[in-house]
Amino acid sequence: MKKQYLFLLFILISSISINAQVTLSKIFADNMVLQRNTPIPVWGTAKANEKIEIRFNNQIKKTKADKNGKWIIRLDNETAGGPFVLMIKAKNTIEIKNVLVGEVWLCTGQSNMEWSVEQSNDFKNELASANNPMIRHIKIDKEVNSLPQNSVNSKNSWQVCDSTTVGSFTAIGYFFAKNLYNEIKIPIGLINSSWGGTNIETWISREGFESSDEFKEMISRMPKIDLDSLSKLKVKGFDKRIEALQGAKINAAVASTFKESGFNDSKWPELNTPQVWEEQSLGEFDGVVWLRKSITLSADVSNKSAVLELAKIDDEDITYVNGVKVGGMERWDSKRKYTIPVGILKEGTNIIAVRVVDNGGGGGIYGDSADLKLTIGNTIIPLSGKWKFQVESIKSSTNENSLPSLCYNAMINPLIPYAFKGVLWYQGESNAGRSFQYRKAFPLLINDWRKKFLTAEQTGNQDNFPFYFVQLASFSAGGNSNEGCGWAELQEAQTLTLSLPNTGMVVTTDLVTNPRDIHPTNKQGVGKRLAALALNNLYQKPMVCSGPMYQSMEITGNQVIVSFNDIGSGLSTPDRYGYIKGFEIAGEDQVFHDAKAYIKNNKIILFSDKVPNPVAVHFSWVGDASESNLFNKEGFPAVPFRTDEWKTVTKDEKYKIN
Repeated sequence: MKKQYLFLLFILISSISINAQVTLSKIFADNMVLQRNTPIPVWGTAKANEKIEIRFNNQIKKTKADKNGKWIIRLDNETAGGPFVLMIKAKNTIEIKNVLVGEVWLCTGQSNMEWSVEQSNDFKNELASANNPMIRHIKIDKEVNSLPQNSVNSKNSWQVCDSTTVGSFTAIGYFFAKNLYNEIKIPIGLINSSWGGTNIETWISREGFESSDEFKEMISRMPKIDLDSLSKLKVKGFDKRIEALQGAKINAAVASTFKESGFNDSKWPELNTPQVWEEQSLGEFDGVVWLRKSITLSADVSNKSAVLELAKIDDEDITYVNGVKVGGMERWDSKRKYTIPVGILKEGTNIIAVRVVDNGGGGGIYGDSADLKLTIGNTIIPLSGKWKFQVESIKSSTNENSLPSLCYNAMINPLIPYAFKGVLWYQGESNAGRSFQYRKAFPLLINDWRKKFLTAEQTGNQDNFPFYFVQLASFSAGGNSNEGCGWAELQEAQTLTLSLPNTGMVVTTDLVTNPRDIHPTNKQGVGKRLAALALNNLYQKPMVCSGPMYQSMEITGNQVIVSFNDIGSGLSTPDRYGYIKGFEIAGEDQVFHDAKAYIKNNKIILFSDKVPNPVAVHFSWVGDASESNLFNKEGFPAVPFRTDEWKTVTKDEKYKIN
C-alpha cells in the first residue's frame, strides 16, 4: 500500500509540474515575424498566479498569470531588425529563435488567397529568385468551431522563404511581400488564414452579427453550444427539411437501387444542372446525393460506343449508365469524361445515374453547360437542364460553411491580439448568389475585425488598420446587363465597400487567360497591384495604385460623356485603333446595347445607333469582362460600374441558417 501511495503521489506531482509549465500561443514559434513600431503582445498560459518574465532584444518585462492561468505581456515598440531570440521564463524556459521584426500582413479569404505559388504562373522561374530569408510565412490549419477558440493550429509553423518552402506560400501574399520588400527592405511576415470555398459569413464573429440590423435575427437562432452538439442539431434539422423537400424519408438502405434503369424516379424533385446545389432548393448540404437523367435514343445510335461528359463534380462521383458503372473520380476540380462501351446504350429510354459525395463547400455537378453532354459518333446530346435528385445520407460533421462564424472562431479569434500591419482579403466567389447582401456583410466583417483587435487593447492604429482586397476576377459566371448578373453585383458590393476608411481594392478583370477557370493563375499581377496600394498609402512611395473609377456622366443628344477619377497620367487603351470595349448604354426601355466608345480629353464618349436617347451606362457588367480594355496609362484597369439599379437579381437572396 505504501508503494502504491508513493507511486500515485509521484504521478500527481508530475502531472501538476507538467500542467504548471508556461506555454505560448502557437502563433509564437521559431522564424516568426513581429510587427514593428507598435506594442507587441505576447501571451500564453501557466499555473495560476505564476510569475513570468520575457526577454527580447534589450527588453525585460514581467507579469504573472491570472487565476485561470492566462497571461499577456506587451513589449515596447521595436524597429525593424533581427534575428532575435524571444525568451519566456517561469519554472520552465521557452526560447523562440530566429525572430525578425518588420511588417506583418494577415492574408485571408477563400481559394484565390489560398492558391499557392506552386500553382501559379512560371513557378520554375519563381524558384530562382525565391531565396529571401526576410520573407516568412505561416499557414493556419483549416479548422471550424462553434465557439471562439484561444489557440490556432499550424502543422508547418513559420517558414523562411527559400526554394524548398515558397511553393506552399499563399501566392498573392508572397508576390505582395516580394514587391514590398524590394522597395522597403524590411522583413515581411505573412499569416495565411484562408480556406477555399468559404463564404463571408463564416469569417464574421457572433458579436459582429449581433451588432447588425441585417443579421441579428439570423444569429439569434444559433445556440451557444459545442460543435458536436451543434452538428447533431443541424443533422436533425436537415432530416426534416430534406424529407419535406423530396417527399420521402432519407433511406440509405434502398439507395443501391437508384442506379438501375428500371427504378421509378417520377416523384423525385429536380435540380438545375450544372449548378451547385447550395444555390438551389437543396441549399447548404453535405452528404451523398443521387442525380438521374433520362434520355431517349433512336436505334441508329443506341448500339455504338459513346463519350459521357459531366463537367465538374464536387467532390466525388460514381457514374452509371443503365445500371452499369462507366466511371468515377474523387477530384472536385476536374472534368468528368467517361467512355461508354458498345452494348450499354439501347434504343428508347436510357438512364444516367450519378452518385455524388459532397464532403464540404459546394456540391453537385457544376461548370460550363457545354461540358455536360453525351457524344455518340457525330451526334451530340446536351445534358444540361433539370436532373432528378434524391438524398442518400447526410454528413454528420459540420463543414466550414454550415453555420456562421465557424472559421472566425477557429482561425481568426485565436490570433487576437497579435500585432500586424494590415489585412489582404480575396473572397466573394462563394457569395455571388447573395451579392446584394454582400453590401452589408463585407463592411460588417471589416468593422468587426477592427473592433475585435481594438477591444483586445492592441494599441497603435488597429481600430483602423489597412484592409486591402481583390475584386472578383473575370469569370464565365453567366448573366449580363439585360438578364442581370450576380457576379457583377458582387463586384459592385466590393466597390461600395471602399467607402470605409483605410481600404483599397485591386481590379483584376484583365489578369485572366481562361475565363472558365475561377482560379486565375497570374497571381504575380495581383500581388504587384496590392503592393502598389500599400507602397503609396503606407510607405511613402508615391505612385499610381488604382485604375479609373466612374465619377459622373453627361448626356448630350444621343451621346454620353463619362468622366473618371484616378486616371493617373491619362486614360488609355491597348487597342491599336482606340476602340474601347465593355461599355453599354440603355434608354428608358431599360434595354442595354453595346456602345461605341472612344477617348477624348481623358473622358469616354459613348453612343449607339440603337439608343437615340440614352439614360444609363454599364461598364464590364458581366461575369467575363476580360475583353474590357479601358485603363489608365499606368496599366491599371477601369473599375466595373453601372449608373442604375434596374435589375438587381440578388436583392432578395439572404443568408440563412438551415
